Amino acid sequence: MPYYRVVGDVPRKRHVQFRQPDGGLYAEELMGEEGFSSDSSLLYHRYLPTAIVKAEAVDLAAPGLTPNLPLSPRHFRTQDLAATGDLVTGRQPLAGNSDVRMSYVATDAPSDLYRNSMGDECVYIASGRARFESTYGVIEAGEGDYVVIPTGTIHRWVPEGPVTALVVEAAGHIRPPRRYLSAYGQFLEHAPYCERDLRAPAEPLIVDGEEVRVLVRTRGGLTRLTYAHHPFDVVGWDGCLYPYAFNIHDFEPIVKRTHAPPPVHQTFEGPGFVICSFCPRPLDFHPDAVPIPYNHHNVDSDELMFYVGGDYTARRGSGIDIGSISLHPAGFTHGPQPGAVEAVVEAVRQGHTETSEMAVMIDTFRPLDLGSAALACEDPAYAWTWATAR
Repeated sequence: MPYYRVVGDVPRKRHVQFRQPDGGLYAEELMGEEGFSSDSSLLYHRYLPTAIVKAEAVDLAAPGLTPNLPLSPRHFRTQDLAATGDLVTGRQPLAGNSDVRMSYVATDAPSDLYRNSMGDECVYIASGRARFESTYGVIEAGEGDYVVIPTGTIHRWVPEGPVTALVVEAAGHIRPPRRYLSAYGQFLEHAPYCERDLRAPAEPLIVDGEEVRVLVRTRGGLTRLTYAHHPFDVVGWDGCLYPYAFNIHDFEPIVKRTHAPPPVHQTFEGPGFVICSFCPRPLDFHPDAVPIPYNHHNVDSDELMFYVGGDYTARRGSGIDIGSISLHPAGFTHGPQPGAVEAVVEAVRQGHTETSEMAVMIDTFRPLDLGSAALACEDPAYAWTWATAR
């Protein structure tokens, strides 16, 4: 993370004696990235965070992925997928590669404690509300929130009712784009969001318990560790590495007089991919502007777009709706639905000045393979909608 926070009780100096009311020492846990050469936080536990009493392998098959062959644009209707599991075990695989994996979740069930030790996660809450609990504290998350979870953070999800979400699991770290930050990590004035827009835990979360189980994901598979004491026993922490939430409605769109390319919508970056937010904004305002995406072919990227709100004018008539996911692979040129350009030019002539579209887009720099859930809810007619407008 780009800036420092302190939550709860911490001593004045790092790595000095910090004693509990009974005189015993609090146990330090240093969470650090890149071999402790990057961001880190120092947490103070009531009990040893190393004390495990059991380790069990979990026999859960990894979701298989299928190459996108024959190469084709795709449309997946996530609204057709049934609710299952929880926000961890109920992830239904949509697409992925060696850098990143995307899943869809529909659930109202609380999850068990979970630690992803393979990489950071970004969970976008499409609908509903959920309480994110972790060793760092609590984040109350709701519709439109991105919740970014650092690698190795023990956490659980407690929905307040039905929740739908898009889960992005990285093979490394998810961060704000470097071009938005100063050399020292502060958000710059041209960035479309800033530190004030980020919400992190504000106070410790203490939960008592003994022999508590945590599901842990590593590159070798899944393990269930039993800890001697509940890991939510942190009385204080400080540093620049922690979970946080950012709401898509706080993204400030960057506009031009003519249509701007997708990098202006970038919100986060990860190894081999970026996450972008398409938000309501003024239409392009050059007198002769065509305020709609031009036909484009991103030769180095697959583009997966999750439609979460508003009216995506460019694809009207293609079957795309709220909850839809489109996948436009690098080997394919895509663009507006036939007739959409003329329609939006006429709408501007009639006084239409804003777009209401909202979407979350993940661009990957390696080809995406397809997950079983995506194939189960695919609209097989989508690829031909440019040739035969609906």
